[in-house]
Amino acid sequence: MSLKQSSQTKDQGTSLTLGAIGVVFGDIGTSPLYAVKEVFHGGLPTDALHVLGVLSLIFWAITLVVTTKYAIFIMRADNKGEGGIMALMALALQGSKDNPQRKLFIITIGLLGASLFYGDSMITPAISVLSAVEGLRIVAPRLDHYVLPITIAVLSLLFIIQTKGTGKVGRMFAPIMCFWFATLGILGLVNIFHHPDVLMAVNPYYAVSLLIELGWKGFLIMGAVVLAITGAEALYADMGHFGLKPIRLAWFGFVFPALLLNYFGQGALLIGNPRAIENPFYLLAPHWALYPMLILSTLATVIASQAVISGAFSVTRQAIQLGYCPRMNIRHTSGDEMGQVYVPAVNWLLMVSVFILVLSFRSSSALASAYGIAVTGTMIVDTILAFIVIQALWQWNKPTSITFLSTFLIIDLLFLSSNSLKIPHGGWLPLVVGTVLFLIMTTWIKGKELLARYLDEKRVLFEEMEERLKNQPLATVPGTAIYMARSVHGVPQVLLHNLEHNHVMHEKIIVLTIVTREEPYVDEAHRVKIRSFGDSGNFYRVKLYFGFQEEQDVRRALQLCCHEGLEIDQKTVSFFIGSERLSFRRKSPMPKWRRSLFSFLTHNSSSAIEYFKIPVERVIELGIRIEL
Repeated sequence: MSLKQSSQTKDQGTSLTLGAIGVVFGDIGTSPLYAVKEVFHGGLPTDALHVLGVLSLIFWAITLVVTTKYAIFIMRADNKGEGGIMALMALALQGSKDNPQRKLFIITIGLLGASLFYGDSMITPAISVLSAVEGLRIVAPRLDHYVLPITIAVLSLLFIIQTKGTGKVGRMFAPIMCFWFATLGILGLVNIFHHPDVLMAVNPYYAVSLLIELGWKGFLIMGAVVLAITGAEALYADMGHFGLKPIRLAWFGFVFPALLLNYFGQGALLIGNPRAIENPFYLLAPHWALYPMLILSTLATVIASQAVISGAFSVTRQAIQLGYCPRMNIRHTSGDEMGQVYVPAVNWLLMVSVFILVLSFRSSSALASAYGIAVTGTMIVDTILAFIVIQALWQWNKPTSITFLSTFLIIDLLFLSSNSLKIPHGGWLPLVVGTVLFLIMTTWIKGKELLARYLDEKRVLFEEMEERLKNQPLATVPGTAIYMARSVHGVPQVLLHNLEHNHVMHEKIIVLTIVTREEPYVDEAHRVKIRSFGDSGNFYRVKLYFGFQEEQDVRRALQLCCHEGLEIDQKTVSFFIGSERLSFRRKSPMPKWRRSLFSFLTHNSSSAIEYFKIPVERVIELGIRIEL
């Protein structure tokens, strides 16, 4: 490698590391705003021994869950460089193709984890921005009644700018978040100098002795300690955008030390001034810096919220591509970055949900009671899926893999069970959201299975159709007709429907099926598969393969057919698409409530024409009645 290439690679690595600081760590990086305060919220004394115990719990929670579980272990389970719960589920499925029961289990818990992720996506913007704006109560107590209006205004602006795309905003993320983490570290370090004995909290003895002393109460405070690790899964989820090394470098080299310094600084402040528990984060700063800290905190929480919202868009697109939820309108907001997408339906539903949360709970402390259930539930799913990958693909020996599973599953279950006590006080909310979304996705999957079974029963082979055409020849018109088909086998209903009613056929007929692989990207060399049928040489089946992270652009993909020897003039081609009308038999295997839900989802899913980027002026839709 030349010196110039080495320099370019180094610059690219630095750029990715800075980008990771700006996007990946927003959620976990804003946890110091409320985590320590909420641990002591239940009336825990703020004397030195209890402060050391709480800091020890926070230190070991971050070290074991974020550093060890995610940064060291789970981030190794990349699916062609991609991370996140959908990528991990697809990876686990690759190692379980010959086991239908295990495959069903993987899909079930994977969808459950994805459903809980949306609950987290609702609460994170609400609690993050609200906790930052609550600094007004310290900076200017007389402006207390403006906290909620300012929070709503900031969140409104955040959701509105999603329509413009996050590319330009993203360029601002890195310097602001770098300054944020540097400020966290400096403020913490200054306060640690006053009480350096606070560093003794790295000794796990203080955490264990606190839990033993408090007994049942110690179990309760674990539900607040989990606030310090929310956002841990973002390290894995954003791996496809920044890469493994830049994220690890950012975490170990900058973010992790800055967070620890701030948490220990808040502990040192409480040892010197127990009354600072009112808001230990803001009271770390000198009086003259309170207004700048308020502005910086608000910017940081907006960035953290932006990252979570973008994550919800990304998970939605992956779920659609994999066939786990109905098609939605998806807009790509950057010509350079494929991962930057905007899903209007998700954006506006999230906005309404976040507003309801802010106006209902009215404070970050109240919202903290609803936070944690979704996060810990998703963490448990990550642990189980990672265990399956370790066994099926990495083929670790049983003792090692079981040690991994039991160690982290015990920690995750401890956090989940402690957070379950919050259910009556608001923790029910993410569970309700997760349950509704889980039912929607499983209904969609079951409906698609019924539809596939119906199409299989009605299936006509190409050979059978050719025999019919020999006995009843039809008029042939010039040009190419492309018939969109769900199934990869047999003749699609829309083709049979057209031949039966219009009694004409094109000189070249192509049956086109879109296949989504359980991997993020498909090589261009494996994008297209073409097979010809019959003696006439005018029937073709074309399969277009896409990864779950790719834009399914039919027009662009069809250009590859020319390189494979199948000429398609896209200026004269006609696309035939079936406009399906569903009805259900009395003895349909689908329960009645699922029938209505599936009909609603089918009716409201976005058009295949828009989704697959098919030129609308070349489309002919034919009505097809399907009885399930």
